[in-house]
Amino acid sequence: MNTAGRTNTRDIARAAVRSELGQVAFELFRREGFENVTVDDLAKAAGVSRSTFLRYFGTKEDTVLSAFDAKGGRVADALRARPADEDDWTALRRALDTVIEPYHQDPDEALALTRLIRDTPALCARQLEKQHGWRPALARALADRAGRTEPATLAHWVRAAAALDCLNAAVDHWADSDGRLDLVALMDDAFAALASR
Repeated sequence: MNTAGRTNTRDIARAAVRSELGQVAFELFRREGFENVTVDDLAKAAGVSRSTFLRYFGTKEDTVLSAFDAKGGRVADALRARPADEDDWTALRRALDTVIEPYHQDPDEALALTRLIRDTPALCARQLEKQHGWRPALARALADRAGRTEPATLAHWVRAAAALDCLNAAVDHWADSDGRLDLVALMDDAFAALASR
């Protein structure tokens, strides 16, 4: 019991340090440009050694995109938690609300992060790669909602992929409007464009 408490405290402290290092990196990227900043620059700005910085983030890209790693699992959990009588497309739309929460909490920072990712080819490619990794979890969650014990069907995979494309299209339109358009409405419109007639 005591060991679990220590581990939990250690995990909390590690998450706090990681968050602080990530924020320092984000501010430096915004000011200097992603390509102009090295890992050594990040470590110096954060007041830690290079090796310490690399213990928390393996690459520069990770400082920006590490938050995306857990989002796929959170969306899949939210998808499984949707009402059983809700159709898959509506359930996917509502489950993706977990991804756009930061846009409501701090729209200016979310817009700056979106622009940084979109304007940096390496970050854009890595983000799409990470999102591609969410597809199996979303397809499995759709299969679970249907009560299937067999692997997810092609239809589940297609719906998961289409939902992520709707998310990206909505975020792109939101960023192009400088954050003036309502992201929730854009998400709704994107999903409506592909809804069954």
